[in-house]
Amino acid sequence: MRPRDLAIAVAVAAVWGVNFVAIDAGLDHFPPLLFSALRFGLAAFPAVLFAGRPQVPWRWVVIVALVLGVVKFSLLFGGMAAGMPAGLSSLVLQSQAIFTMILATLFLRERPRPVQIAGLVVATAGVLVVATRMGANLPAFLLVVAAAATWGVSNIATRKASPPDALRFMVWVSALATGPLIVLTLVVDGPAADLAALRAIDTEAVLALLYIALISTLAGFAGWGYLMQTYGAATVAPFSMLVPFFGIASAALVLGEPVYAVDVIGGVLVIGGVLLGLVRSRPAVLVRVEA
Repeated sequence: MRPRDLAIAVAVAAVWGVNFVAIDAGLDHFPPLLFSALRFGLAAFPAVLFAGRPQVPWRWVVIVALVLGVVKFSLLFGGMAAGMPAGLSSLVLQSQAIFTMILATLFLRERPRPVQIAGLVVATAGVLVVATRMGANLPAFLLVVAAAATWGVSNIATRKASPPDALRFMVWVSALATGPLIVLTLVVDGPAADLAALRAIDTEAVLALLYIALISTLAGFAGWGYLMQTYGAATVAPFSMLVPFFGIASAALVLGEPVYAVDVIGGVLVIGGVLLGLVRSRPAVLVRVEA
């Protein structure tokens, strides 16, 4: 990989890691469902007006929009709003690789090799280690794990869709996810709560929205899509393991989140297990890594 492209890969991982700090900031101002709706709405418009057709059957755009955009991010934002730390969320979310591998075996008939199964076991052990620290707030932890599982489902759908332009696909996914999220936040949070949050919007809330919608989603996927097309998933996917590093580090520096020994042990196991599964693995094991 050329030095410039290596810098792009690290920069995208850093952007996606810091994204969890931006999510934490946004959740201080908005109900989770409203925040998710605003994020996808801002990522979609006006970009969708210039993106052109998604280049894949519409059913796949709808499926990924509902599974990834609506369900996965609702669970993630809900878990973080319920008390799951931003840094740990960036780590636990990487367990999506575990669910992706299991689902690929069941539905795509991909036969994992022994080293991939070993990596899955190691990564699962890491998630369980992290769970021991979240015992006091297990529901929040389980919401983030459920978000990772849902992400695995969307990975399989994205694999089936095989969009030639990942950024264009993401713009359309964002557009189609916005409407259901607006309906959900009006039903679950209520118009009064949503309106109160919008009236109280301040600079920090705007910056958080701009970061996760424009920088993390659009710029991040533009860079990641370029790398995927240039080098392939087998070369690029391991850089996603830098996301928890930047997520935990930025959460510690910006939010003052403590880093415990159990976090480090669990993180090493999760990241090590995922990387072990990537050794000479098929390119599509990790399809999406953004949060």
